[in-house]
Amino acid sequence: MKNHTYINSQESKYFSLLSLLLVLVAALALRVSYWENNTVNGYNATSWDALGYYMYQPGFLIYDDIKELKWFPEIDSTYHVSGGEFYQVRKVDNGNFVFKYLGGVSIQQLPFFYIGHTVAGLTNAPQDGFSWPYQYAIVLGAIFWFFIGLIFLRKTLKAHFSDTTTGLTIVFIFLATNLAHYISIDGAMSHSWIFTLYCLQLWFTYKWHEKPTWVYALLIGLTLGIATISRPTELIMLFIPLLWNMHSKEKRREKWIYLKRNPKYILLVVIGTFIGVLPQLLYWHYVTGQFVYDVGSKWFFLTPWLRIIFGFYSGWFIYTPITILFIVGFWYMKDKPFKKVVITFTLLNIWIITAWSDWKYGVSYAGRALVQGTPIYALALASFLSVHFKGNKRWFFIVGGIILIIINLYQITIYNSGIYNNFSVIEKLVRWF
Repeated sequence: MKNHTYINSQESKYFSLLSLLLVLVAALALRVSYWENNTVNGYNATSWDALGYYMYQPGFLIYDDIKELKWFPEIDSTYHVSGGEFYQVRKVDNGNFVFKYLGGVSIQQLPFFYIGHTVAGLTNAPQDGFSWPYQYAIVLGAIFWFFIGLIFLRKTLKAHFSDTTTGLTIVFIFLATNLAHYISIDGAMSHSWIFTLYCLQLWFTYKWHEKPTWVYALLIGLTLGIATISRPTELIMLFIPLLWNMHSKEKRREKWIYLKRNPKYILLVVIGTFIGVLPQLLYWHYVTGQFVYDVGSKWFFLTPWLRIIFGFYSGWFIYTPITILFIVGFWYMKDKPFKKVVITFTLLNIWIITAWSDWKYGVSYAGRALVQGTPIYALALASFLSVHFKGNKRWFFIVGGIILIIINLYQITIYNSGIYNNFSVIEKLVRWF
């Protein structure tokens, strides 16, 4: 059910589009402002965790070696991408190496890898998968892929909110949160790529509920499958199509009756999901001899690390306080078809992320593992803004939003300077005051 409450015709016609373009310009400007050329490959984007997601491409497409990885020692000695310890892989009983990180992100990066490979050939740069054309192709590709997702997120938001609310939401979720950092600066990480999968899932789910078709059912499953082999915890994306339009007793009953009468759509989602995860299953079987391999993650579900939300090391609420409105927005979704989606996903996602054994997530700005779920949180933020961004209160939100944006961009600068990681100093100061 559409819920348009336009403020005026001019805003409703252009504002969200201008916001979309503003975010794209800001993303590119932020990328350029952190451009580095002090490494042998220009910008060492595919390093540390990002290397784990990226290795499939050179391993398969350049070296034809994903078992023994004989090519990697020379690459690492040249470009220093492993971080000093080759933790991105594990050795299995048959003597082969298996990638610790799953391949869904690598699948999404594939077109940009080929762009980098082509540019490397045209510029006489080493076609080794790690020279400067590959690095720049991946980091710019992350912004391009993010923008594709943002287009679909805008379409979903506009189906339920005014154009003004949609535009403000788009600006705030990028410039006032850690999304800006993980799209423009650390874009080779998994978060930027999974973000778009959530945007696509929201749109496919909305369209299927508007008019069920086999295409959208298949796309729902395919997106879910690729997300799952990007990060296994993204399987909770399933709650988007499952709980959509379940906000009232009548709607729940109507949906389940329809699915019972049309089980083909459930089957199509299952088929799409299987197609999405199949590349990972085939890779595991080829390398380990098993279709499913345990990558070794560990969770403490009974004692989650709430410091990820409230702590001074990397607290989500502390360093990007606009995220508090993602939770406050729960109370403003009464008649929205995505009400149960947002509440269930957000709470479950926070629980899973705060329960992971490495609560620091290596090095993280404002709880980086929460970034990819931003399209879901955007629905809660938009619900809040649709009620409160009115009359004289609009200036309060505009001024407040600008302040939060400035704070966020400043803290991103601090984070990238390396000072941010010494939070023992900050914690001592806070306790002293």
